[in-house]
Amino acid sequence: MKIVSVNCSGVHEFSKPPRASITLIEGLGVEGDAHLGVTVQHLSRIKRDPTVLNLRQVHLIHAELHDEMRAEGFEVGAGDLGENITTRGIDLLGLPLNARLHLGPDAVVEVKGLRNPCYQIDDFRKGLLKVCIDKDADGNMVCKAGIMGVVIAGGAVKPGDAIRVELPEGKQEKLVAI
Repeated sequence: MKIVSVNCSGVHEFSKPPRASITLIEGLGVEGDAHLGVTVQHLSRIKRDPTVLNLRQVHLIHAELHDEMRAEGFEVGAGDLGENITTRGIDLLGLPLNARLHLGPDAVVEVKGLRNPCYQIDDFRKGLLKVCIDKDADGNMVCKAGIMGVVIAGGAVKPGDAIRVELPEGKQEKLVAI
């Protein structure tokens, strides 16, 4: 389980360019990123209620999703879908609510939910949204566009850093789209 790319953009745009490293700031998110903040920073959510806590400080996507997209004929790379951290070898979507991801030597992100795939994915590449949504065995929608979390402990994170998963104690709750 490792980090393959870290991505950040100081402006509200769909994709985030890769960086050599990023710094996570406790309680805020990614230093220099447009979504940094205690309260919601996604423009559509600010319009609804700017006082809501920001549970989407850090966006993580598994590189295996990019592989799946390429197999479907879409050219997609790290940061293209707006994620801050691209991982490989970890089942992000299978993590429970409040799992903690230890990233590199110091940073910790607590998982708060699945990314709710939106129309912007199709604006980026027409038809791509269908790859981000699936159905489980019971016919329920499965959101595959990564997970969202909050920074519990800050620190620098870079490609090649290891990821360690710490599961929450007690009953584990399945992630839902946020």
